Amino acid sequence: MKKIKVAFVCVHNSCRSQMAEALGKLLASDVFESYSAGTELRPQINQDAVRIIKDLHGIDMNETQKSKLLTDIPEVDIVVTMGCNVNCPYLPCIHREDWGLEDPSGKSDDEFIKTAKIIEEKIINLKHRILKGELV
Repeated sequence: MKKIKVAFVCVHNSCRSQMAEALGKLLASDVFESYSAGTELRPQINQDAVRIIKDLHGIDMNETQKSKLLTDIPEVDIVVTMGCNVNCPYLPCIHREDWGLEDPSGKSDDEFIKTAKIIEEKIINLKHRILKGELV
C-alpha cells in the first residue's frame, strides 16, 4: 500500500507549514509523508520557528527543509491549510482541512511554542484519523 501524502500549506511557507512538515516527519512518518509549500518563496524559514523546533525536538529545519512552492511538491492526498488570513493556496486532493492557526511571526517565544504544541496535537490527531480510515 502506498503511503498517504500530506501537504501543509500557507502563503509564505516559512513558519507554521514548515513546523508542521517537521513535526509530521517526526511524529507520523510511519503513516504519511509530510510536505510543506506555499504560493510565495521566502529566502529562509522563519528563524524563530527554526529555533523553537530545534529547542523542543532537536530538529534543525535549516538543515532538513527549505521554502517551497506548490509546484515543487508531488501530488498529495490530503491538504492542510494553516489558517490563511487571505485566500489559502489551492492544491487538488482527496481531503482538505484548515487548522485555523494564528501566525506567530513577530511574536514571543511563548506564541511559537503554543503554535508548535497545537501543531503536534493536530498531527497526532490526523495520524489517528488516517489510521482509522476516516479521511482517505
